[in-house]
Amino acid sequence: MKLLLQVCLFLVLGGLAAWLINQDSGYAFLAWGDWSVEMSLVVLVLLAAAGLGLLYYLLHFLLSLIRLPFSVSAWRHRRRKRRARAALTRGLVELAEGHWEQAEKLLIRDAHVSDTPLINYLSAAQAAQRQGLDERRDAYIRLAHQHLPTADVAVSLTQAELQIAHQQFEQALATLKHLRELAPRHDYVLRLLARLYRQLGDWKHLSKLLPELKKSRIYDPDRLAELEVLVYRSLLQDAARSVEASRLDTVWRKMPRSLRQEPRIVAEYAILLHRRQRDEEAEQLLRNSLKKGWDEELVSLYGQLAVLEPSVALTRAERWLQGHELDPVLLLALGRLSLRAQLWGKARRYLEAAIRSGAGAAAGCELGQLLDHLGDTEAALQVYRQVAMEQSGSQPVPLPEPISTGNLNDLEHPQPEAELLELRLN
Repeated sequence: MKLLLQVCLFLVLGGLAAWLINQDSGYAFLAWGDWSVEMSLVVLVLLAAAGLGLLYYLLHFLLSLIRLPFSVSAWRHRRRKRRARAALTRGLVELAEGHWEQAEKLLIRDAHVSDTPLINYLSAAQAAQRQGLDERRDAYIRLAHQHLPTADVAVSLTQAELQIAHQQFEQALATLKHLRELAPRHDYVLRLLARLYRQLGDWKHLSKLLPELKKSRIYDPDRLAELEVLVYRSLLQDAARSVEASRLDTVWRKMPRSLRQEPRIVAEYAILLHRRQRDEEAEQLLRNSLKKGWDEELVSLYGQLAVLEPSVALTRAERWLQGHELDPVLLLALGRLSLRAQLWGKARRYLEAAIRSGAGAAAGCELGQLLDHLGDTEAALQVYRQVAMEQSGSQPVPLPEPISTGNLNDLEHPQPEAELLELRLN
């Protein structure tokens, strides 16, 4: 469009000049010393224009000669830039295809003249990492820092990711702590730090990180809730292994109130109390938790406690039958409490009801043991057979009653190996 306007302007000006010349071509007389020249004004104008044009091109040529070294340098620089871009593209392709050594060579070859040296060095660091060359990886990371100091967060994040992937957890932790100083509210730094603490099993520091994880909302609520349960269950387990006896209770008291009502946390704490022969405390804990909500795991644990007054615990647990009459977990728990209270008849009824409700092998083993101790060997064997069949997952081959003893000769006189082979082939 611009070119078209220029052409139109020149045509208009040319037409106007031609009209003026046609009206009067003018007259010009030039004199210099003894020399004089007469010509029309039009010819003078044309000669002046030609002279100016010649002078312009002559000066342009001379300037081009002067600027030739700079032009050659700029051309070489543009050529290196194009080569660097091509090398970066090929290097990234080689990296994606798993050709680590070739990718590294391409990425660092022209990195110093690349438009994006940060990408070159970080990608080269990744290629070196895949080859197990930690020193070269760290050197590329340092070069990335030097070429773009303002991208310290991006470079350090890449370094931390590579260190975690190579299981260099101590170095990764140092890098992430440095990042926390640079960008304390950076979501991805927080996510990587939480991931690293989890891999290290550093539940104490991860628990301190949980409030920030909640504020940042980098995890959805369900995932964050699962992480909280994992952290505090692990803290309880670590405390139980400690030589300091009071540490378990200290962890429980410092735990957020909402988590002390989480059934999985309650179950873990009750199990640890049971292992320390603190069943009375575990009974009260489970009973209070079950008042707030029904949970089968807690009911099952309640039935396994060795409390001082099992009959009292049984009476309390029997109140839960209202609304859960056919719950196999509750029936098994009641049977176990009845056994501890030495109420054999009630224990047998609860265990049989638990088996009918689908309590499985656990109830069968309890009932079989009770019947065996009561002297009802036949019934105990029947229960054990049923448990064995349920655990095997398949029914045995049906046999006639009674089994004929005439077919037992093959047990007394085993067939030769050749006959057995023939039977297999047939």
